[in-house]
Amino acid sequence: MRCQRRVAWRKSSYSNQAGGDCVEVADGSPGAVPVRDSKIPHGPALTFEAGSWAAFIGELKAGHHRV
Repeated sequence: MRCQRRVAWRKSSYSNQAGGDCVEVADGSPGAVPVRDSKIPHGPALTFEAGSWAAFIGELKAGHHRV
């Protein structure tokens, strides 16, 4: 049997309050970063390796990609 645990999701600081395109990220998964669409909270989540996610966010913050 597979054990499921609850995670606390937080909305991206880039998301707007008017219901625009929103990304949520969950903390607390060692070595992994679950990411989902906040408009579909019971839908699928993608899981990224923590180092890859940190590099991606670093690129965004540095302005190398348009959001």
